[in-house]
Amino acid sequence: METEPQVSGTTSTLIPLALPKGSEKLCELCQRRAHLQCNKCRVTFYCDAEHQQADWVGIHERICQLLIPIRTTTLLSLQRANRIEMQLKKAELIEICRVVAQSKLSEGKHREALPAAHFCLRCSIDVHGPSSVQLVPAYLLLADANMGLGNLTLVAELLSQAEWVVLKNPECGHTVHHRLHRSLGRLHAATGNLEAALLNFANDIYFASEEYGLDSTVTCGGYFLMADVFAKQGKMPIVHSLYSEVAHTWHCHLTKLLKTHMQNVQNPDMLLEPSNDKAWQVEVDGMLRTMLEFEQNDSRKDSAQIALVAHCLAMLWFLGGDSLKALGFGNTALQTSQLIPNHDLSEPIQSLLQLVQSQQTDPHPSSD
Repeated sequence: METEPQVSGTTSTLIPLALPKGSEKLCELCQRRAHLQCNKCRVTFYCDAEHQQADWVGIHERICQLLIPIRTTTLLSLQRANRIEMQLKKAELIEICRVVAQSKLSEGKHREALPAAHFCLRCSIDVHGPSSVQLVPAYLLLADANMGLGNLTLVAELLSQAEWVVLKNPECGHTVHHRLHRSLGRLHAATGNLEAALLNFANDIYFASEEYGLDSTVTCGGYFLMADVFAKQGKMPIVHSLYSEVAHTWHCHLTKLLKTHMQNVQNPDMLLEPSNDKAWQVEVDGMLRTMLEFEQNDSRKDSAQIALVAHCLAMLWFLGGDSLKALGFGNTALQTSQLIPNHDLSEPIQSLLQLVQSQQTDPHPSSD
């Protein structure tokens, strides 16, 4: 019998549905007819155990109990004051799902991001209505997840929906426009429409700089994506120039984070954000490694640029607590910088290596 299939790696079980006619339930993921029910919240339903497991790993484990009050209708919940409270609870769920989906996307877990992104969109429509600008972040999360899975036709449909919403809401802020153009640029780059990709990345950079400033790490993400398009066009000098801009921006940012870290290192209650965030680290590491590999394989071998990017990676992983990676990238940075007489990074790199080595010797320094 398969009355209560246990899902691997979770504590959630399923129970078969026994519903009277006229009270059909739909699967949380695919909206087909459901045959199983979550045994923990009893307000979430699935067509099969596979979809339950995907939803549990993707988001349901985080929000299982939070769904009970918003999916349980009582006379009390129909009162106006309680309806407002329900809207606030749904807004909280939207934010949880957005953060979880974004984190999984940053880690490259595109399939796992889908349940959180889907729920984020459904709940956003419920709270804000079908034409609200508040839907755009959810459309973009779904588009990014499907982009990673290669579902480009679906990505185009989702971004078309997002564009329609933005057109209906001319008061949209710079952040919405920057994110939409970045997603559109990535879609056009993936489908080979490189000129359209460059145009959208240019708009992405413009709106991001208006919101965050030209020297922001958010803005330089557009430069990085634009460089990839120019690389496909074989315009390597432009790629090198854009990567240089990105590397200097990240070097400045990480240097500031390192300085803050050293000021707070004696205080265990001071947490460094966002460098302790795994998803953030994975995303930045991927960007910096791409640039390092490009510079190392470039026939011109720009030693200053290689040292700069390797130093960025060393700082990133020192702040993340991985002394082995920090040491490896730090040594690469030092060896390369030593090829350049009086290079201004040699001293900061040597200081970082000393910090890494002292951390390896004494991983739990005294706060005395």
